[in-house]
Amino acid sequence: MRQSGILLHLSSLPSSYGIGSMGKAAYEFVDFLKQAGQSCWQMLPINPTGYGDSPYQALSSFAGNHYLIDLDLLVEEGLLQSGEVLEINWGNDPAKVDFGVLYQRRLPLLYRAFQRFGEKKDQEYDRFVHQNKGWLEDFALFMALKEEHGQAPWTKWDDGVRLREKDAIEESKRRLGEQMEFYYFLQFTFYKQWENLHEYARKQGVSLIGDVPIYVPMDSADVWSAPDYFQLDQNRMPVIIAGCPPDAFSADGQRWGNPIYDWDKMQADGFGWWISRLRVATHFFDVIRIDHFRGIESYWAIPAGEETAINGQWRKGPGMNLIRAIHENLSDVRFIAEDLGFLTPEVIRMQEDSGFPGMKVLQFAFDSREAGNYLPYTYEKNTVCYTGTHDNETLRQWQEMISRENLQYALEYLQVEEESRLADAMIACGMASVSDLFVAQMQDYLGLGAEARMNKPSTLNDCNWTWRAVDGQITPELAQKILRITKLYGR
Repeated sequence: MRQSGILLHLSSLPSSYGIGSMGKAAYEFVDFLKQAGQSCWQMLPINPTGYGDSPYQALSSFAGNHYLIDLDLLVEEGLLQSGEVLEINWGNDPAKVDFGVLYQRRLPLLYRAFQRFGEKKDQEYDRFVHQNKGWLEDFALFMALKEEHGQAPWTKWDDGVRLREKDAIEESKRRLGEQMEFYYFLQFTFYKQWENLHEYARKQGVSLIGDVPIYVPMDSADVWSAPDYFQLDQNRMPVIIAGCPPDAFSADGQRWGNPIYDWDKMQADGFGWWISRLRVATHFFDVIRIDHFRGIESYWAIPAGEETAINGQWRKGPGMNLIRAIHENLSDVRFIAEDLGFLTPEVIRMQEDSGFPGMKVLQFAFDSREAGNYLPYTYEKNTVCYTGTHDNETLRQWQEMISRENLQYALEYLQVEEESRLADAMIACGMASVSDLFVAQMQDYLGLGAEARMNKPSTLNDCNWTWRAVDGQITPELAQKILRITKLYGR
């Protein structure tokens, strides 16, 4: 079935409280997608973010981001009072998330809700805690210990808890019991709000597509609670870290800094950690995009002491052994392989053998620096076509940045005479492609430029991850425009 959808992270929805959430605007966006004839809503990871605010550097692969909890829904439950929510200044720019403000003001407000919730605990809450204890207890203790250590990374904690010595862990659980209970409450609330939103989307015929990053950050509950699954030294510091090699876009490559899995140990227990992680993701999403899929075949290993990615080397990953474990344990789940980057014949073969659809990015089709062939006439049905991803420029920004030669080639290929119509022609080209699924960024439908770019990879700045739509931008008129082109190309 030919489908199309829109890429818009939950945080980018309008709201009065500094960030998009699982409240009214999310339900309205589902309605917008239905009116626009779209059957898919793709978003970024929804896990709790740490330093740098990147959803791809989460504090846990299993927990939900408490910033995305809707405050109005808590008011409806009687856990907050409307005045308590409205008296807080959540930022001065409705088109940007102010993560500094959220960091300072969100948790104290949510703690008030937790204190009132104590009188309303029920079997649903107890059941949630019991069913998720496998990851929830470690996550809650991790977060409580981070608070106790002034948010320092776990590698700088006292040795007892850093090395997870049994007596130190048990004593910490007794001492920090109330704080752990607070994080139980946050996750219970997140999961409940998400389940309601997910069910609403399902009833409207909208599937949710979400990302699972291949790697997790060093400062995460994942690494702290399961260090044996990572290539760490005896002091639990990384031996090698992740990234990608130099290419036409980056002379030094990209040094991501994530620890790399000990794939042999993971394979020895049937990739149990990975299967658990993906099973939780299926609770959130109908379709899962595995980020940096090529890293499963082989990964760029950078010695931990290196300041750039130049001196890394390729090492073999688990390959089809992991893919087979996924098929065996999650046979009814739909996946997308983010197969961008340096692709060898081995990577291409693994992606084909997996059966997962790969990605085609239209911006790359007209970039002379790109070695791969992303021209639409080469696409196959079992692919997902994108105008661009969250790591790319918006179409308007891209058009302003590319060389004159590449621009002329794009205009000629798409048979467009007026440069002002190039973005619309790119969207039409994606809609017309044979790819089973076409996805465009919301920013491209809105015609926005550099101010709306979601992320510039390998940079830390106050623009990444902050863009938000504002009230009045996502309109019924836009839905009708998208519906017309969707029908025109049979999606």
